[in-house]
Amino acid sequence: MQLKQFLLAIHLTRGIGRAAEAKIIYAIANDLESTHYPWSLNEVFSVIENYQQADNIKSSYHLACNQAETMASDFLTYFDDAYPPQLKEIYEPPLILFYVGNLAALRLPNVAVVGTRTATPYGLAVMRHLLPEVVKSGIAVVSGLAKGIDVMAHQITFANSGVPIAVIGTGIDMTYPAQNQALQQQIGQQGLLLSEYPPGTGPQRSHFPARNRIIAGLSSATLVVEAQQKSGSLITANLALQNNREVMVVPGSIFSENSLGANELLRFGAKMVTKSTDIMESIQLFDTI
Repeated sequence: MQLKQFLLAIHLTRGIGRAAEAKIIYAIANDLESTHYPWSLNEVFSVIENYQQADNIKSSYHLACNQAETMASDFLTYFDDAYPPQLKEIYEPPLILFYVGNLAALRLPNVAVVGTRTATPYGLAVMRHLLPEVVKSGIAVVSGLAKGIDVMAHQITFANSGVPIAVIGTGIDMTYPAQNQALQQQIGQQGLLLSEYPPGTGPQRSHFPARNRIIAGLSSATLVVEAQQKSGSLITANLALQNNREVMVVPGSIFSENSLGANELLRFGAKMVTKSTDIMESIQLFDTI
């Protein structure tokens, strides 16, 4: 078994979560364990030290090794050359990224665009005003393919012949919400679709905050357009700040619930955005050599 398939097997093993995967990344990166793959169960346990999940791991590890040898889906591992270097900087980076589309999208400068699922006419007008010039400048747009601002970001990217990158909270072969199926397929054909969840995985509440850390980690800056208090968009913005990435915010009406979270970010020092050049000057090209 090659390292790539071994890492996939680890990812598919029940009972091994992101914290344990981070320990495996560290052990391999620092040559602390055998380079003969797959590891024995004793070798796995010596690294992850997760004995609370020992029964789950024992019952599924060897099956996962067999699945990894035959899985047809395309995927990246943390140690692949095409893995985004900026994503390695985040806390508990994804060990595996399943994908559909063109990995060249990961080499483009990019901006994450996040916001409410219940976008108002103001939010949509803002997107139409700000994003076209950004997209035409060659900047890829990263979002989560959720209703509202996310979908609008992807649609505007397509309308201006840009490159969309969508990070989803289900398996790469699933669509949530279902009405986004056609758009998801289009992104896979003309952009890049990413997920850390194996094919066949349906939506779960915990997947979406985890998905947000990838959106924030992939991008050099995050733009928030309409966000309620205690929303997923604020989670993404806070994760971006933790990764030392710039957070940009479009100010909203003080009378709109959809702008309360966004305006709060401005109060705490986020960059205010009113024109396309405000966004473009905050985008940096990560070193991919």
